Amino acid sequence: MKAIRLNELEGPESLSYEDVPDPEPGSGEIVVRLRNAALNRRDVFVTQGMYPGAKPDALPITLGSDGSGEVDAKGDGAEGPDEGTEVVINPALHWGDNPKVPGKDYRILGLPDDGTYAQFVKLPADHVFPKPSHLSHEEAAAIPLGALTAYRALFTRGHLQEGETVFVPGIGGGVATFVVQMAKAAGATVFVGSGEDEKIEKAKELGAEGGVNYNSEDWSKELKSMAGGVDLSVDSIGGDAFNNMIQLAKPGGRIVVPGRRRDRRRR
Repeated sequence: MKAIRLNELEGPESLSYEDVPDPEPGSGEIVVRLRNAALNRRDVFVTQGMYPGAKPDALPITLGSDGSGEVDAKGDGAEGPDEGTEVVINPALHWGDNPKVPGKDYRILGLPDDGTYAQFVKLPADHVFPKPSHLSHEEAAAIPLGALTAYRALFTRGHLQEGETVFVPGIGGGVATFVVQMAKAAGATVFVGSGEDEKIEKAKELGAEGGVNYNSEDWSKELKSMAGGVDLSVDSIGGDAFNNMIQLAKPGGRIVVPGRRRDRRRR
């Protein structure tokens, strides 16, 4: 099969288009023939050696966490969708039994396991689910990693309740965009932050009540006057903005920091 492989940690330019053996499903595994895969910021950081586990001894590797396609083959004892079924992938492998904390075997598809930038991908059968019929393969492929992260940040760890106020800095990224939509759907009032007015306006189209530009002087005071305090901030950017989120928090407010990476730039 064809796959996009990373052989050196020198940025996206070090990716190459190669022929590699087709994956064979083992016991309890499924092979998916991919129709679409999605790009995550995680993939870029891996190519730069800026993601945990992205080391020379982990190479070569096929990147890609998200994907949508059809079940191509099933290993012995593999349950789940039948061959030919249109499916979407859950890339959060071996999370474990605790919904709040991943287990010791947890990892994300695409490092250290070969991922979805290929014609086929192999993964545990319980991580493959029927694709919602109202979604195209392009739409379904773009959801899993970002949406799962957003859901856990808002509800599993953030305990979001209807009527609360949510602040989402760094709007424009995948997780932040899902956070806005999910929080709005759950009955929260959502405010966003960005260094670009265009991103703020797009977020308002998706359901945000308003937003502030980091380039404005005293943007946190501006947000305070708009929101009157924040119940839950979902911070995927870090940096100096974190101190502002502490000041913006209402009594009993929460700040959730999803994901982890070495480089946390405000955008």
